[in-house]
Amino acid sequence: MGSADVTFGRVFGGVSPDREIFLVARLPRILFGALAGGSLAVAGVLFQAILRNSLATPFTLGVSSGSSFGAVLAIWLGLEIVVLGVPVVSVAAFLGAILTIGLVFMIARTRRALPTFTLLLAGVTLNFIFAALILFIHYASTFTETFLMVRWMMGGVSDVSYSLILKTAPPVLVAVAVLAWHAPSFNLLAAGEDWAATRGVDVGRLKKTGFVAASLLTGLITAVTGPIGFVGLIVPHALRLVAGSDHRLLIPGSFFVGGGFLVLCDTAARTILAPTELPVGVVTALLGGPFFILLLKRRAGDLF
Repeated sequence: MGSADVTFGRVFGGVSPDREIFLVARLPRILFGALAGGSLAVAGVLFQAILRNSLATPFTLGVSSGSSFGAVLAIWLGLEIVVLGVPVVSVAAFLGAILTIGLVFMIARTRRALPTFTLLLAGVTLNFIFAALILFIHYASTFTETFLMVRWMMGGVSDVSYSLILKTAPPVLVAVAVLAWHAPSFNLLAAGEDWAATRGVDVGRLKKTGFVAASLLTGLITAVTGPIGFVGLIVPHALRLVAGSDHRLLIPGSFFVGGGFLVLCDTAARTILAPTELPVGVVTALLGGPFFILLLKRRAGDLF
Protein backbone atom coordinates (compact mmCIF):
# COMPACT_ATOMS: atom_id res chain seq x y z
CA MET A 1 0.00 0.00 0.00
CA GLY A 2 1.07 3.55 -0.65
CA SER A 3 0.47 6.72 -2.63
CA ALA A 4 1.12 4.84 -5.89
CA ASP A 5 -1.05 1.88 -6.90
CA VAL A 6 1.02 -1.29 -7.37
CA THR A 7 -0.16 -4.67 -8.68
CA PHE A 8 1.63 -8.00 -8.33
CA GLY A 9 1.17 -8.65 -12.02
CA ARG A 10 3.31 -5.64 -12.92
CA VAL A 11 5.76 -6.24 -10.07
CA PHE A 12 6.66 -9.75 -11.23
CA GLY A 13 6.01 -9.19 -14.91
CA GLY A 14 9.42 -7.72 -15.73
CA VAL A 15 11.14 -4.37 -15.37
CA SER A 16 8.57 -1.71 -14.49
CA PRO A 17 8.07 1.23 -12.10
CA ASP A 18 5.85 -1.03 -9.97
CA ARG A 19 8.73 -3.46 -9.53
CA GLU A 20 11.06 -0.68 -8.37
CA ILE A 21 8.47 0.75 -5.98
CA PHE A 22 7.72 -2.63 -4.45
CA LEU A 23 11.19 -4.22 -4.24
CA VAL A 24 13.34 -1.13 -3.65
CA ALA A 25 11.14 1.34 -1.79
CA ARG A 26 8.51 -0.65 0.11
CA LEU A 27 9.67 -4.20 0.85
CA PRO A 28 12.91 -3.31 2.71
CA ARG A 29 11.01 -0.73 4.71
CA ILE A 30 8.34 -3.26 5.70
CA LEU A 31 10.89 -5.93 6.62
CA PHE A 32 12.95 -3.57 8.75
CA GLY A 33 9.79 -2.11 10.28
CA ALA A 34 8.78 -5.60 11.39
CA LEU A 35 12.25 -6.20 12.84
CA ALA A 36 12.24 -2.83 14.63
CA GLY A 37 8.73 -3.16 16.05
CA GLY A 38 9.40 -6.69 17.31
CA SER A 39 12.66 -5.64 18.98
CA LEU A 40 11.12 -2.65 20.76
CA ALA A 41 8.14 -4.71 21.94
CA VAL A 42 10.38 -7.44 23.37
CA ALA A 43 12.55 -4.79 25.04
CA GLY A 44 9.39 -3.40 26.65
CA VAL A 45 8.46 -6.85 28.00
CA LEU A 46 11.95 -7.26 29.47
CA PHE A 47 12.12 -3.86 31.14
CA GLN A 48 8.67 -4.42 32.66
CA ALA A 49 9.79 -7.81 34.01
CA ILE A 50 13.11 -6.53 35.38
CA LEU A 51 11.68 -3.41 37.00
CA ARG A 52 8.40 -5.14 37.93
CA ASN A 53 6.66 -2.04 36.67
CA SER A 54 4.00 -2.34 33.99
CA LEU A 55 4.66 1.24 32.82
CA ALA A 56 8.33 0.66 32.04
CA THR A 57 9.41 1.06 28.39
CA PRO A 58 12.69 1.05 26.43
CA PHE A 59 12.82 4.80 27.15
CA THR A 60 12.63 4.37 30.93
CA LEU A 61 16.28 3.49 31.54
CA GLY A 62 17.68 6.22 29.31
CA VAL A 63 18.85 3.97 26.46
CA SER A 64 16.86 5.81 23.79
CA SER A 65 17.95 9.20 25.16
CA GLY A 66 21.58 8.13 25.13
CA SER A 67 21.23 6.90 21.58
CA SER A 68 19.60 10.18 20.54
CA PHE A 69 22.43 12.13 22.16
CA GLY A 70 25.01 10.16 20.17
CA ALA A 71 23.18 10.82 16.88
CA VAL A 72 22.63 14.52 17.61
CA LEU A 73 26.28 14.95 18.56
CA ALA A 74 27.40 13.30 15.29
CA ILE A 75 25.14 15.60 13.25
CA TRP A 76 26.45 18.65 15.14
CA LEU A 77 30.05 17.62 14.39
CA GLY A 78 29.24 17.20 10.70
CA LEU A 79 29.80 13.42 10.65
CA GLU A 80 27.03 12.72 8.15
CA ILE A 81 29.07 10.24 6.13
CA VAL A 82 28.81 6.55 5.37
CA VAL A 83 31.66 4.14 6.18
CA LEU A 84 31.51 0.55 4.93
CA GLY A 85 27.82 1.02 4.16
CA VAL A 86 26.97 2.18 7.70
CA PRO A 87 26.12 5.85 8.45
CA VAL A 88 28.39 7.34 11.11
CA VAL A 89 25.30 8.89 12.73
CA SER A 90 23.93 5.37 13.33
CA VAL A 91 27.26 4.24 14.79
CA ALA A 92 27.30 7.25 17.12
CA ALA A 93 23.71 6.53 18.17
CA PHE A 94 24.59 2.92 19.01
CA LEU A 95 27.66 4.02 20.97
CA GLY A 96 25.43 6.44 22.89
CA ALA A 97 23.20 3.51 23.84
CA ILE A 98 26.23 1.47 24.97
CA LEU A 99 27.46 4.43 27.03
CA THR A 100 24.08 4.65 28.73
CA ILE A 101 24.10 0.94 29.58
CA GLY A 102 27.52 1.33 31.20
CA LEU A 103 26.53 4.43 33.16
CA VAL A 104 23.32 2.87 34.48
CA PHE A 105 25.26 -0.20 35.62
CA MET A 106 27.93 1.92 37.32
CA ILE A 107 25.34 4.03 39.15
CA ALA A 108 22.93 1.26 40.17
CA ARG A 109 25.24 -1.64 40.91
CA THR A 110 26.16 -2.58 44.46
CA ARG A 111 28.50 -5.29 45.65
CA ARG A 112 25.84 -7.96 45.84
CA ALA A 113 22.91 -6.91 43.68
CA LEU A 114 21.38 -4.64 41.06
CA PRO A 115 18.60 -2.85 42.99
CA THR A 116 15.51 -2.31 40.86
CA PHE A 117 14.62 1.05 42.39
CA THR A 118 18.16 2.41 41.96
CA LEU A 119 18.22 1.10 38.39
CA LEU A 120 15.01 2.98 37.62
CA LEU A 121 16.20 6.21 39.23
CA ALA A 122 19.53 6.00 37.39
CA GLY A 123 17.74 5.65 34.07
CA VAL A 124 15.36 8.54 34.77
CA THR A 125 18.28 10.75 35.84
CA LEU A 126 20.26 9.96 32.70
CA ASN A 127 17.16 10.74 30.65
CA PHE A 128 17.14 14.27 32.07
CA ILE A 129 20.90 14.70 31.59
CA PHE A 130 20.87 13.59 27.96
CA ALA A 131 17.77 15.69 27.26
CA ALA A 132 19.60 18.75 28.62
CA LEU A 133 22.68 17.99 26.50
CA ILE A 134 20.52 17.57 23.39
CA LEU A 135 18.86 20.94 24.05
CA PHE A 136 22.29 22.56 24.42
CA ILE A 137 23.42 21.11 21.08
CA HIS A 138 20.19 22.31 19.45
CA TYR A 139 20.84 25.81 20.75
CA ALA A 140 24.41 25.81 19.40
CA SER A 141 23.49 24.36 15.99
CA THR A 142 22.67 25.96 12.67
CA PHE A 143 19.17 25.86 11.21
CA THR A 144 20.09 23.01 8.85
CA GLU A 145 21.67 20.95 11.63
CA THR A 146 18.67 21.53 13.89
CA PHE A 147 16.31 20.38 11.13
CA LEU A 148 18.30 17.16 10.65
CA MET A 149 18.36 16.52 14.40
CA VAL A 150 14.63 17.08 14.84
CA ARG A 151 13.84 14.90 11.85
CA TRP A 152 16.02 12.09 13.18
CA MET A 153 14.46 12.28 16.64
CA MET A 154 10.96 11.91 15.20
CA GLY A 155 11.79 8.30 14.29
CA GLY A 156 11.29 6.58 10.97
CA VAL A 157 12.10 3.50 8.88
CA SER A 158 12.36 5.17 5.48
CA ASP A 159 16.15 5.04 4.93
CA VAL A 160 16.80 1.29 5.03
CA SER A 161 18.19 -1.30 2.63
CA TYR A 162 18.48 -5.07 2.34
CA SER A 163 22.13 -4.94 3.45
CA LEU A 164 21.13 -3.09 6.62
CA ILE A 165 18.46 -5.70 7.33
CA LEU A 166 21.01 -8.51 6.90
CA LYS A 167 23.40 -6.77 9.31
CA THR A 168 20.77 -6.05 11.96
CA ALA A 169 18.65 -9.21 11.88
CA PRO A 170 21.20 -11.78 13.22
CA PRO A 171 21.98 -10.06 16.57
CA VAL A 172 18.30 -9.19 17.05
CA LEU A 173 17.14 -12.77 16.43
CA VAL A 174 19.87 -14.20 18.68
CA ALA A 175 18.91 -11.82 21.50
CA VAL A 176 15.21 -12.68 21.19
CA ALA A 177 16.03 -16.41 21.17
CA VAL A 178 18.17 -16.08 24.32
CA LEU A 179 15.44 -14.14 26.09
CA ALA A 180 12.79 -16.67 25.05
CA TRP A 181 15.02 -19.44 26.49
CA HIS A 182 15.04 -17.61 29.84
CA ALA A 183 11.27 -17.02 29.77
CA PRO A 184 10.46 -19.47 32.65
CA SER A 185 12.92 -17.61 34.88
CA PHE A 186 11.30 -14.28 34.02
CA ASN A 187 7.95 -15.80 35.09
CA LEU A 188 9.45 -16.51 38.52
CA LEU A 189 11.05 -13.05 38.68
CA ALA A 190 7.67 -11.45 38.02
CA ALA A 191 6.40 -13.08 41.24
CA GLY A 192 9.19 -11.45 43.26
CA GLU A 193 12.97 -11.62 43.57
CA ASP A 194 12.89 -13.63 46.80
CA TRP A 195 10.44 -16.13 45.32
CA ALA A 196 12.63 -16.53 42.22
CA ALA A 197 15.76 -16.97 44.33
CA THR A 198 14.18 -19.73 46.41
CA ARG A 199 13.31 -21.54 43.16
CA GLY A 200 16.96 -21.63 42.08
CA VAL A 201 17.06 -18.53 39.85
CA ASP A 202 20.24 -16.45 39.92
CA VAL A 203 18.32 -13.18 40.16
CA GLY A 204 21.30 -10.87 39.76
CA ARG A 205 22.56 -12.65 36.67
CA LEU A 206 19.07 -12.84 35.15
CA LYS A 207 18.46 -9.12 35.65
CA LYS A 208 21.81 -8.24 34.11
CA THR A 209 21.20 -10.55 31.14
CA GLY A 210 17.73 -9.13 30.56
CA PHE A 211 18.85 -5.53 30.98
CA VAL A 212 21.80 -5.84 28.60
CA ALA A 213 19.81 -7.79 25.98
CA ALA A 214 16.86 -5.38 26.08
CA SER A 215 19.18 -2.37 25.96
CA LEU A 216 21.12 -3.76 23.00
CA LEU A 217 17.87 -4.48 21.14
CA THR A 218 16.77 -0.89 21.77
CA GLY A 219 20.18 0.52 20.83
CA LEU A 220 20.48 -1.46 17.60
CA ILE A 221 17.07 -0.34 16.38
CA THR A 222 17.18 3.24 17.64
CA ALA A 223 20.56 3.72 15.98
CA VAL A 224 18.87 3.22 12.61
CA THR A 225 15.33 4.48 13.12
CA GLY A 226 15.69 7.15 15.77
CA PRO A 227 13.50 6.96 18.88
CA ILE A 228 10.11 5.34 18.19
CA GLY A 229 8.04 5.47 21.33
CA PHE A 230 5.23 3.49 22.93
CA VAL A 231 5.68 0.25 20.92
CA GLY A 232 7.21 -1.34 24.04
CA LEU A 233 4.21 -0.22 26.07
CA ILE A 234 1.21 -0.82 23.81
CA VAL A 235 2.11 -4.27 22.45
CA PRO A 236 3.01 -6.09 25.71
CA HIS A 237 -0.11 -4.84 27.49
CA ALA A 238 -2.38 -5.65 24.55
CA LEU A 239 -0.93 -9.18 24.50
CA ARG A 240 -1.36 -9.63 28.24
CA LEU A 241 -5.07 -8.95 27.82
CA VAL A 242 -5.27 -11.80 25.30
CA ALA A 243 -2.61 -14.33 26.29
CA GLY A 244 -1.90 -13.59 29.95
CA SER A 245 1.46 -12.87 31.59
CA ASP A 246 3.34 -16.07 30.74
CA HIS A 247 6.67 -14.91 29.29
CA ARG A 248 6.96 -18.14 27.29
CA LEU A 249 4.17 -16.70 25.13
CA LEU A 250 4.73 -13.01 25.84
CA ILE A 251 8.31 -12.74 24.52
CA PRO A 252 7.89 -14.45 21.11
CA GLY A 253 4.35 -13.09 20.80
CA SER A 254 5.54 -9.52 21.40
CA PHE A 255 8.17 -9.92 18.70
CA PHE A 256 5.64 -10.86 16.02
CA VAL A 257 2.80 -8.59 17.15
CA GLY A 258 5.18 -5.69 17.67
CA GLY A 259 6.52 -6.16 14.15
CA GLY A 260 3.03 -6.17 12.69
CA PHE A 261 2.00 -3.15 14.77
CA LEU A 262 4.90 -0.98 13.59
CA VAL A 263 4.40 -2.02 9.95
CA LEU A 264 0.74 -0.97 10.19
CA CYS A 265 1.73 2.33 11.82
CA ASP A 266 4.31 2.97 9.09
CA THR A 267 1.74 2.14 6.42
CA ALA A 268 -0.58 4.72 7.97
CA ALA A 269 2.30 7.21 8.08
CA ARG A 270 2.89 6.71 4.35
CA THR A 271 -0.75 6.98 3.29
CA ILE A 272 -2.64 9.37 5.61
CA LEU A 273 -1.21 12.52 3.97
CA ALA A 274 0.05 10.89 0.75
CA PRO A 275 2.19 11.75 -1.11
CA THR A 276 3.63 13.46 2.00
CA GLU A 277 4.94 10.98 4.58
CA LEU A 278 4.72 11.31 8.34
CA PRO A 279 7.53 9.98 10.56
CA VAL A 280 6.25 6.74 12.07
CA GLY A 281 7.34 7.94 15.52
CA VAL A 282 4.63 10.61 15.29
CA VAL A 283 1.96 7.98 14.61
CA THR A 284 3.04 5.71 17.49
CA ALA A 285 3.13 8.71 19.84
CA LEU A 286 -0.39 9.75 18.83
CA LEU A 287 -1.59 6.21 19.55
CA GLY A 288 0.56 5.67 22.62
CA GLY A 289 -0.32 8.85 24.49
CA PRO A 290 -4.04 8.05 24.94
CA PHE A 291 -3.17 4.39 25.59
CA PHE A 292 -0.77 5.41 28.37
CA ILE A 293 -3.42 7.61 30.01
CA LEU A 294 -5.96 4.77 29.74
CA LEU A 295 -3.47 2.42 31.37
CA LEU A 296 -2.84 4.84 34.23
CA LYS A 297 -6.56 5.21 34.87
CA ARG A 298 -7.04 1.44 34.72
CA ARG A 299 -4.27 0.92 37.28
CA ALA A 300 -5.86 3.53 39.53
CA GLY A 301 -9.16 1.62 39.36
CA ASP A 302 -11.23 4.58 38.21
CA LEU A 303 -11.38 3.97 34.46
CA PHE A 304 -15.18 4.37 34.41
